[in-house]
Amino acid sequence: MNSYLDEIVAVQKLGGVRGITSICSANPFVIEASLRQPRDDGAPVLIESTCNQVNQFGGYTGMTPADFVAFVHGIADEVGFPRQRIILGGDHLGPNPWQGESAVRAMDKARVLVRDCVLAGYEKIHLDASMKCVDDDPDQPLDETISAQRAADMAHVAEETFRQMGSGGLAPRYIIGTEVPIPGGVQETEEAISVTPTADVAETIEITRLAFVERGLQAAWERVIAVVVQPGVEFGDTSLFAYDHQAALDLSRFIEGYGHLVYEAHSTDYQTPQALREMVADHFAILKVGPALTFALREAVFALAMMEEEWLGGKRGVELSRMRGVLEEAMLANPAHWRRHYHGDAGEQRFARKYSFSDRSRYYWPVPEVQSALARLIDNLGAFPIPLTLLSQFMPEQYGAVRQGRLANQPQSIIQSNIMSVLNDYAYGCTG
Repeated sequence: MNSYLDEIVAVQKLGGVRGITSICSANPFVIEASLRQPRDDGAPVLIESTCNQVNQFGGYTGMTPADFVAFVHGIADEVGFPRQRIILGGDHLGPNPWQGESAVRAMDKARVLVRDCVLAGYEKIHLDASMKCVDDDPDQPLDETISAQRAADMAHVAEETFRQMGSGGLAPRYIIGTEVPIPGGVQETEEAISVTPTADVAETIEITRLAFVERGLQAAWERVIAVVVQPGVEFGDTSLFAYDHQAALDLSRFIEGYGHLVYEAHSTDYQTPQALREMVADHFAILKVGPALTFALREAVFALAMMEEEWLGGKRGVELSRMRGVLEEAMLANPAHWRRHYHGDAGEQRFARKYSFSDRSRYYWPVPEVQSALARLIDNLGAFPIPLTLLSQFMPEQYGAVRQGRLANQPQSIIQSNIMSVLNDYAYGCTG
């Protein structure tokens, strides 16, 4: 049975321009916006969870793979989006969440995670065992052969799990390789991002292929559809590294020699629509986006909070949400998600907590106090609709859409509109 992902690869190999946006988020506003985004072509939506967001222990979202599927499907049912048009994926599945343990223990847990993802109905499986565990040599990069063997080990678990399910559905499609920045994104002092050398890509593909063959996974290898590389795009707290077609030209041409492989590009957030289209034309056919979507969410919520203060501050019987302050308090109360990532003095860190492109605030939306403040903000501006003069001041794009009757003057709709503006850039990029 063919997957839509197979169709993308086939179009690419015939010289066409087609890609797919990989929405890597567990935020309900983001998921809903991705399912509400207008689509004329009936194409599916690809939604992925990372190994840290969602795993058998709950991850930082508190969800297992089965929980995540139920969560996404529940939103789809609410908005009337067909479940069968949703492709679910697992990103960086491997020992990453358990790097502080021995390789044996970490890989035992990685196998369970892969198994649970397949059982839950994940179609797209990114196998990533590139990170070192506590008993790997700390003074040397992890040998790529070891990484490939561990990836093949996880693929074997996925294949056996799918076989035992006997569902007759789509077998897993695999992504191999990794090309991720240091934790928290690039440093602001960096001036450029190196494009992956073609020799490195060739080595990754061949070593991983041999590892699959050694495990008797030739059939699974035919369903390896993409390899993760660095096309030269990235972002830091305030810096952006734009796609350069010429710099990536050798890498782009290299993958044309493989009949069933395209590229998957991570950290494509904040690229221009034209850059995204160029990337897809250059065979970076799977475009991952995450922080840019929650950044747009945070932008909209902050704008709504400022409008609330201007409009309802001092109004009798109205308790303001204190949305921005509550989010800041939550981040200060538990700095684990940003302390190692935001640098500088206290003022610079305070600015980054609010406005960084890396958007570490995305980890704090599930905090009960933050959820309560957001609910109050939405209730306040639902009961007392935003004056058009304020909407024009703080969110002129949404003001225009409200004036034209394309957008309801309701806080939820305004938030989703801002997220959809990012998704629209990707929709443009993924269609030739």
